[in-house]
Amino acid sequence: MDEQRKYEVIKGLVDHPDTANKDRAALILGCTKRHINRMIQGYIKDGKAFFIHGNRGKKPATTIHPDIRSQVLDLYRTKYYEANFEHYTELLKKHEGISISSSSVMSILESEYILSPKATKAKRRRIRQTLRAKKEAATSKKELSQIQANLVAVEDAHSRRPRCAYFGELLQMDATPYEWVPGQIWHLHLAIDDASGAVTGAWFDTQETLNGYYHVFEQILTDYGIPYKFLTDKRTVFTYKKKGALSDDNDTYTQFAYACKQLGTQLESSSVPQAKGRIERLNQTLQSRLPIEFRLAGVTDINNANEFLHSYIKEFNEKFSLPLHGIKSVFETQPSKEKINL
Repeated sequence: MDEQRKYEVIKGLVDHPDTANKDRAALILGCTKRHINRMIQGYIKDGKAFFIHGNRGKKPATTIHPDIRSQVLDLYRTKYYEANFEHYTELLKKHEGISISSSSVMSILESEYILSPKATKAKRRRIRQTLRAKKEAATSKKELSQIQANLVAVEDAHSRRPRCAYFGELLQMDATPYEWVPGQIWHLHLAIDDASGAVTGAWFDTQETLNGYYHVFEQILTDYGIPYKFLTDKRTVFTYKKKGALSDDNDTYTQFAYACKQLGTQLESSSVPQAKGRIERLNQTLQSRLPIEFRLAGVTDINNANEFLHSYIKEFNEKFSLPLHGIKSVFETQPSKEKINL
């Protein structure tokens, strides 16, 4: 329409030279009088074709080839299903040699109404409204069934609280049960540093156990040192209140709490999930990523899964944690192996 308007204004100037007002034409088209003269000369030379943009009908240099688009769709549907789009972009580059941006991946998949498992509530609502409008306009049963299959559920999102100032000042701990490999539910015991977002320990067990948290604690002591404080939930692994005990009786320790006391680490617990939102969010992230990584690596048993965690957590921290050189550490010096075992 912009090209058509230019053509009509310039044609009017050329066809009626006696009444032509170039200043008025420049005001209408939002350009200079000099450019008006340039367009007049172009129209006299090339006619209406002068106003057609040179890129009309050409594909941008950054256009993704249709074969690549088709491959991205097919791989997600058959091999990398359930991966969030950022993770899927990394997997494409790592395993398939396809290097495109995550925004391009999102655009390709959402064009087929394939949403990320981590899509926001607003996006799901917007897509759902679009699909419902198409559903009302559908004319065949096949089209209706296809649109119905693309309707997705709404997912909540929670804001995050501010980080601590120092590395090792606060480590959040939790365990999450999940079907990490088909048919097997394991509990992943985790610890994450609040200041940097670095995963400091990870261990699989068949239940949420003291043994699992001991393995995580051992990894922290060996790799980093003694932390200042743990923040956990109120499981009896961490806290214990004897029935009928006096309110000021604080001498009852669990095995884990006693180990923390011996090392000088404070232990704080909360029954509110939002209080330790960073570890809760990490649980969701690993539930989204690890099953796909296990499937690709051929991990099928818990021992292999724990071996796989050693290399995977290092790779995960390199990508997602904040750089430690800008954060002061308050970890105490690593104790000896004998003291850790004790």
